Amino acid sequence: MSKRRVGILTGGGDCAGLNAVIRGITKSAVNNFDMEVVGFYDGFLGLIEKRFTILTFEMVSGILTQGGTILGSSNKANPFEHRVREGGEERCVDVSDECIALCEDLAMDALICVGGDGTMTIAEKLSRKGVNVIGLPKTIDKDLAETDITFGFDTARTVATEAIDRIHTTAQSHHRVMLIEVMGRNAGWLALEAGIAAGADIVLIPEIPYSIKEIIGVARRRSRFGRQFSIVVVAEGAAPVGGTQTVHRIVKDSPDPIRLGGISHRIATEIEEQTGIECRVTILGHVQRGGTPTALDRLLATRFAVKAMELVEERCYNHMVAFQGGETVPVPIEKVAGRQRLVPLDSPLIKTARSVGTSLG
Repeated sequence: MSKRRVGILTGGGDCAGLNAVIRGITKSAVNNFDMEVVGFYDGFLGLIEKRFTILTFEMVSGILTQGGTILGSSNKANPFEHRVREGGEERCVDVSDECIALCEDLAMDALICVGGDGTMTIAEKLSRKGVNVIGLPKTIDKDLAETDITFGFDTARTVATEAIDRIHTTAQSHHRVMLIEVMGRNAGWLALEAGIAAGADIVLIPEIPYSIKEIIGVARRRSRFGRQFSIVVVAEGAAPVGGTQTVHRIVKDSPDPIRLGGISHRIATEIEEQTGIECRVTILGHVQRGGTPTALDRLLATRFAVKAMELVEERCYNHMVAFQGGETVPVPIEKVAGRQRLVPLDSPLIKTARSVGTSLG
């Protein structure tokens, strides 16, 4: 080989800004370091199945504004627990050594793993077995440790805010309680920030268990004062006081098998049964993940990509690029793996919500 190489894969669920990262990595590698970029298809599954391509300048031109990822992604693939079917039975096998051998055969300086906490956990395990890894923080949930923000979050927040704005008018017209359920898993960042931005009356997040009596009380008080509708933004991981989260389904072949969702229907039923107030539920779901990335997410993704290539050149491996205090900085990937960044109860956002009269249930 005449050139050095770096690999890149996009793991976990998709989000806006992934193509901006792929573009940033490739263009920075070609322009600044005369390196080749190996793109693995479908996250870690491409690494496992040896499916990859050499990304060229032409391949990444024009993808900055596209949602999704041209490389594809997978939220099920895990080299340490790869599911195979033999003799009619399915079992998990560790194929990490084969993945490491492929990285060595390709003579890559480093493997850049773009994803959330699941991707960072797998990347950290690969680093302990000798692979030089660089992590890039991607998730609409903004729940990765050690970074102030992740790319993908701003687009999801914008989409959620616009959806709540549109629902606001129909709620007012029909005098209903409208519940809008957003993603976020165990973290309430998306619900809280979109709820504040859209002027929601009630915002329910996983970090603060809700009381159905409080929710009903807010709706009734608004009705007494002439506001015969209420907007309730619900994080999918919200749970009642003394209760548990609502599980939509279990995906057995996923590293993170629990899929939350549906809590809004439960709350709507309780409100209607106890008050007679008509309720409607809108679950935004995957609409939050797709579409054109916002300017902020394009900027973040590009800055993360350029910083990642600088770390490769400096041989500062086994770190994740984080955004702290307005700067892109490296943090040891072991400080990120297996951790989630939740909304602290003393967060200024919580104080802000309460100061403008938003109930947190």
